[in-house]
Amino acid sequence: MLTRKAKYALKALTQLAHSTGHPRTTAEIAERDAIPRKFLEAILRELVQHAIVRSQKGPGGGYELARAADSISIASVLRVMDGPIAPVACLSTTAYQRCSECRHEGTCSIRLVLRDAHEATMRILEATTVADLARRSGESSEGSVLRYAI
Repeated sequence: MLTRKAKYALKALTQLAHSTGHPRTTAEIAERDAIPRKFLEAILRELVQHAIVRSQKGPGGGYELARAADSISIASVLRVMDGPIAPVACLSTTAYQRCSECRHEGTCSIRLVLRDAHEATMRILEATTVADLARRSGESSEGSVLRYAI
């Protein structure tokens, strides 16, 4: 399940993708998507630490993407916000841990089914970028159907 923290991060990044060259303040981002401001500030600090977002101080300052929106995958944002994405530790590439009760991973039917689901999900999350979210949010505001809801 997508955490509120990750969802707010993706919403904020989508707004920043729409405002290339014009930094957005925390207040602007928070108001547009009804994100609690203090929570958003903590999220943005974390995104700055991971070089996804950069901040500018002073008049006309705010937050903007640190790199092109089409180079920021949804999977990378989810990992920054929530850690490993795998549904079970024995499938994680970044936090692998063998299940203590498992006799043989290669024949564990639960692991095999979850692996297939996880691989399919990861293909989408790795291939979908913040630029894709921005395009889709633009489509949805013009009345088109949003294919992937967050």
